[in-house]
Order: sequence, then C-alpha cells, then structure tokens
Amino acid sequence: MKTKSILIIAFFLLVSKSIFAQTAFKVEVKGKGAPVMLFPGFGCTGEVWNETVAELSKTNECHIFTFAGFGNVPPIETPWLATIKDQVISYVKTKKLKNATLIGHSLGGTLSLWLASQETNLFKKLIIVDALPATAALMIPNYKGEIIPYDNPQSKMMLNMDQKAFDGMNSQSTSFMCMNKEKQKTINEWMRLVDRKTYVHGYIDMLNLDLRKEISKIKIPVVILAASNPDLTTVQNTYKAQYENLPSVKIEYAANSAHFVMYDQPEWFMDKVKLELK
Repeated sequence: MKTKSILIIAFFLLVSKSIFAQTAFKVEVKGKGAPVMLFPGFGCTGEVWNETVAELSKTNECHIFTFAGFGNVPPIETPWLATIKDQVISYVKTKKLKNATLIGHSLGGTLSLWLASQETNLFKKLIIVDALPATAALMIPNYKGEIIPYDNPQSKMMLNMDQKAFDGMNSQSTSFMCMNKEKQKTINEWMRLVDRKTYVHGYIDMLNLDLRKEISKIKIPVVILAASNPDLTTVQNTYKAQYENLPSVKIEYAANSAHFVMYDQPEWFMDKVKLELK
C-alpha cells in the first residue's frame, strides 16, 4: 500500500512538472498542414500576426507565440531570452513538429536565428522580418560583443520611470517603427501591457546576444523581408555587414516600409511569405 501511494505521488509530480514546465510563452494553434511557428517582436503579442495567420492557417498549422511578460503572459526570471529559446526547443520536440518554418519579426527573428544555429536539423526554413543577428551592433558604436549588465544607470532609470513617461517614450518610438497610423495605436497598447522588468532586462538579453559568427552554422534557407526606411543604402550596408557569415541568405527590401513590414506593406509581405512557404 505504501509503495502504491509513493507511485501515485510520483506520477502526479511528473504530471505537474510537465504542465508547468512551459512558462516562457503562451501558444495558440490555428489551422492544419505543415507547421509554421510565428514569433512576435519585442513587447508585442502574438496578435501582431493576426492578418498573417488569417491567410496561412488555410494551408498551414500556425503556432502563434506570445512571450512571458508581454500581453497577459506572466513574467519569468532572468535569463529571459535564453529560457524562451530552450523552451521553444522543448516545445518543438515534445509536440513532435517536423520541418517547421519559423517566421520571426525583430526579436522573434533574432530568436529564430539563434534556434537554427543551435539546432541545425530541427527546422525547415527561416523567414526573418526586419531582424539582425546582433542588435547591439546597430545601436552601440564599435560594438565588439561587450556584455551589458542588468544593473546599470539606464536600466534603473527605465525601471523607475512613471507610466506616463514610459508610454510617451514608447509612442515616440512606435511612430518611427511603423508608418501605419492605426497599427501604431495597437502597438502602443501592447507596450502599455508589458511587465516593466521584462521590458528592461529582456531588452538587455537581446542586446547581449551576438550571433554574427554563430549564423555560419545555419544549414537551412534563410529569407529576410527587410524594411527600407529610413535609407535603403544604409539598410543594405547594415544587412550585408551583419550577415556576412551567412552568404546564402536571401534579402528582399520592402519599399516605403519601416520596421513593422507586415503592417506597412501587407500585400507585398503576404505575397512573399506565401511564395517562400511553397
């Protein structure tokens, strides 16, 4: 009897562990067909892909992610981005998703590069939407991979910023990243919902991820749908420099588009995605 009780307790512990092990994201699944995994950009929810999923779910099984600390998904402890990456790999293996295509915007695109460079035989293709292997190199002059600590003056200022100032900062940033006025409102609403600690420390996780050398390990096709704003020549030079270790990458530039390509050039974007999935 005692042995039976121990086995029952052990069983429930295992079940509990399997239920609660996935804490780094929430996933919604729509449609049937070949699997497509859709990762949003920083601060956004999986709803950023609503229009995309409306089309792709007709022919594909769409796995739409919202990361911890964004939308209504509870935050997790640091390291935030590494935990997401590890749990995505577990998710794919547990669900037995075969030859999934990854579609990632911004942070989601960088995460896709990380996954494909680490798990070289797990995925079929990457469709990257305006994302780089080293975000910090875009923002920090002469960046050489220096690690940024969580505890720094800029982070403290952001953590202590009142909500009105925080919303104003994000609203200004959104106006540069998205040309679609209606979608700017949606993005700003998502930013108001973010867990502040995730916003600050999660962004540092992204800045500390430098995949410029790691992407040389990627074996599958990589297609980038990039914004052309603010200046196409500058953008092209940036992509050429950052992806020089992945010479097989295919880059296409959306005219008159800022960072949210799927919102600024929706028809162009959808046509390109459908073509690549075929």
